[in-house]
Amino acid sequence: MIPVITIDGPTASGKGTVAARVARALGFHYLDSGALYRLCAYKALKEKIDLTDESALAQTAAHLAPLFEDGKIYLDGEDVTDKIRAEEVGVAASKVASLPAVRQALLDVQKRARRLPGLVADGRDMGSVIFPDAPLKVFLTASAQARAQRRFNQLKEKGIVANIDTLTRDLEERDRRDMQRAVSPLAPAKDAKILDSSELTIEATVGQVLQWYRSLTK
Repeated sequence: MIPVITIDGPTASGKGTVAARVARALGFHYLDSGALYRLCAYKALKEKIDLTDESALAQTAAHLAPLFEDGKIYLDGEDVTDKIRAEEVGVAASKVASLPAVRQALLDVQKRARRLPGLVADGRDMGSVIFPDAPLKVFLTASAQARAQRRFNQLKEKGIVANIDTLTRDLEERDRRDMQRAVSPLAPAKDAKILDSSELTIEATVGQVLQWYRSLTK
């Protein structure tokens, strides 16, 4: 069976950075599941597909074949890393994500990402829904205060002014919404290993995940 490591967790927990580094260390493929709705929305906007045309959008979603490599996201050979973060794409992505046929199509896209020699997938329900048979499931968390501080530092580096108290409140509210939603609420899989990175560096967090995985393969 093709090995999969799932890394789920709340917003700004660092799961994307950790997952990408674990994948690089193991030579595995990497799946950023959170980017898929933005990729679908970006392609729909580019091809002028009506955002209420569920059938056409589902077809678009079903044929997505993104490549996640060295911190970049490629779609149809184009580097779209920054383009899918545009506000227009974000608004479209929220509309696209509400369509059941699109969600089903992207479920299949995620499952197709499981390729040799292995996959590291990050998201909200990778271990609980998409890859329930993954040998290692990690639920990466951190306090809202720690996550807000990290986001504050990232924004500061980009020259963007932010208020850490506002960031903390926003993350706490996002957590509540994610945990209470009806479809795929944010929660660790029953057999997931909980990793609180509030006091850990990225390197230490990556090291713990690698240690857990390598102990399984001895």
